[in-house]
Amino acid sequence: MHLEIPEEVLLSLKVPKRDTERCLRAELATRLYERGLLGFGKARELACMTKWEFHELLAREGILRSYDEEEFEKDLKTLETLETLEK
Repeated sequence: MHLEIPEEVLLSLKVPKRDTERCLRAELATRLYERGLLGFGKARELACMTKWEFHELLAREGILRSYDEEEFEKDLKTLETLETLEK
């Protein structure tokens, strides 16, 4: 999918031209995540950020991280795998 934004709108953005795409991706990703329309992983992917960069962005924006039971279970499995690797 391609989103076309009128040139006059792009020129009105108060960000340097070289940062336009990065800024728009981050803005869209944070708002979709905040509204529950995208999960953390896909929002992070849309923003083209690492997990930690997206965490920091959410914190700067004052957006609370939702952490559901499914994510908790996934994190537990990751920890168990890491424990096994250490032995």
